[in-house]
Amino acid sequence: MKAYLTATLQSLGNRNFRLFFAGQTVSIIGTWMQKIAQAWLVLDLTDSGALLGVTAALQQLPTLLFAPWGGLLADRMDKRRLLMATAASAAVPSLALAVLIGTGTATQWMVFAFALLGGCIDAIDKPARQTFVIEMVGRDEVANAVALNNVTLNAGKLVGPAVAGVLITSVGLQWCFLLNALSFGAVLLGLVLIRADLLHRADRPPRARGQVRDGLRYVRGTPELLGPLALMTVTGLFAYNWSVVLPLLARQTFHGSANVAGLMYTAMGAGAIIGALAIAATLKATSTRLVVTGLAFAAALGATAASPRLALTLALLFVLGTASVAFRAVASSLLQLRARPDMRGRVMSLLVVAIGGTTPIGGPLVGWVAEQYGTRAALALAAVTTAAAAGGTMLYLRHRAAADEGAAPTAAPAQDPVASGVDPPVP
Repeated sequence: MKAYLTATLQSLGNRNFRLFFAGQTVSIIGTWMQKIAQAWLVLDLTDSGALLGVTAALQQLPTLLFAPWGGLLADRMDKRRLLMATAASAAVPSLALAVLIGTGTATQWMVFAFALLGGCIDAIDKPARQTFVIEMVGRDEVANAVALNNVTLNAGKLVGPAVAGVLITSVGLQWCFLLNALSFGAVLLGLVLIRADLLHRADRPPRARGQVRDGLRYVRGTPELLGPLALMTVTGLFAYNWSVVLPLLARQTFHGSANVAGLMYTAMGAGAIIGALAIAATLKATSTRLVVTGLAFAAALGATAASPRLALTLALLFVLGTASVAFRAVASSLLQLRARPDMRGRVMSLLVVAIGGTTPIGGPLVGWVAEQYGTRAALALAAVTTAAAAGGTMLYLRHRAAADEGAAPTAAPAQDPVASGVDPPVP
């Protein structure tokens, strides 16, 4: 048991990662408080699922449009300094909304504007934050660090919505935005204390024209990157729209308050934390595991869609959180390990686009489906499309493995990356 616990927490033995982990934990709690508050603010102002989807879409539109350039910045620049700049910038829209709500002057167009501004900051922050993990811990511990980083993300999902539900019903929405603004101070403190001489820095590519296009061509020509990214894009489009689906599930399907939405986020967060801790010591990033965890995630979505009672739905959301964290951790680790070091920022920016940048399309679409056919139908659509994409990825990787084997008849027989669970060498 002691050995398993040591293996589970091994990357926390790295001083820099501990500081990063602590700062991110505080900040993510604040972020999820604001997510709940923002969704409830939109519903208070408009009572519209479609406009809730539009808000989510505006927040992610810059990720769709600009994250590849954010990935290029992550490849070119000092990631620690870049993350300090984005953390300081991210506090501004949160603080502004706290003041506007507190003075009773907030309107829907203001929510739209600040959602768009926050999205612009995220488009730069996320690729740098994802690739900074491997700089702190190195290749050998990156899978463990990604799993533990998911603990941080989902601790926020566990604690933040519950706190937001209490604050919204007791003292008002504005406190969620104010506390989120203050939480970025923890990120800045952790980054300031990180020792730059202990980082595993990759060589930075020289400035040249067309480097974003170079990244896209590199992914297109590398099946073990293209397949997982296509799968995550479909999933991001239809499944990862929690800021739209869960408030609607709470309010329209179960006729609950902000506290019910908070409980749903908390159930998912608790499942994700348990799942992340369970896989942290044993996580292996292979194409087979990506497909299997994708199918498990689809099954959990389908079961949640069919659940008739709130108590059962909360239990299934716990399972959904566990499946989701395993799926995303395998995808993130696989892409970081497979990508060339000088291309890693651009590759991970495409994962950011796949999961979050698709929201400008998926958010309104899922909101419209939920309005027209019910939230259960939106969840069922997510389950079917995710399962189909996982199956398609498996077939694509088998086809490419067979084609590569046929193209090199004199070489030793190639192993199928899906059937065998053994992946090709890191490029």
